[in-house]
Amino acid sequence: MGRALPPWSNTAIRITLVAIGLGVLATAVTPMVFVRTDWRRHEFEPVDQPVEFDHRHHTQDDGIDCRYCHNTVDRSASAGIPSTDKCMGCHSQIWSQSPLLEPVRRSYFSGMPIPWNRVNDMPDFVYFNHAIHVNKGVGCVSCHGRVDRMARVYQVESLTMSWCLGCHRAPEAHLRPLSAITDMRWQPDGDPERLGREIAAALGVQRLTHCSACHR
Repeated sequence: MGRALPPWSNTAIRITLVAIGLGVLATAVTPMVFVRTDWRRHEFEPVDQPVEFDHRHHTQDDGIDCRYCHNTVDRSASAGIPSTDKCMGCHSQIWSQSPLLEPVRRSYFSGMPIPWNRVNDMPDFVYFNHAIHVNKGVGCVSCHGRVDRMARVYQVESLTMSWCLGCHRAPEAHLRPLSAITDMRWQPDGDPERLGREIAAALGVQRLTHCSACHR
């Protein structure tokens, strides 16, 4: 009795089954890999803003402390964005006619806030409080990088769950004196690990890794 199928059919079926299996696996794995890529997280991509605000000039040339503009960073969940009134406190006298500052003047006289674009955007299902981190010795540079060297600000960290947990499990390496919170050039004197342990003990830093610490 002759074969119902040609001799190569078994090989074809095997190849088809393997291809289907790889396709199912790729369908599951690809999204998980994609969301972890730098491209998807927009790391190191300068964010365009409605005003060409150069942090290098304001922090290095003018010596303005982070907390002057982000004035709620040590007392609320949000770091805060400076109001147009604060900008005009200086720019009503300095560069008052500059074309670059036209959006600021328009905002000031219209009463409409400047529509700044967020750089570090945590997912809605994550609770993050700036104040608790700042008051426990975590410096601005630990999360935001050397903003004082950025013409246009960009995200420098992944902001993934594993990145957050890495610090929560061993916070000592990321701690500094409260007097150096906004100092992006600060370096520890002596043994960094010993200093971190001392700061953690003095400020009551806890290793919070339970789910409700970040997901509420």
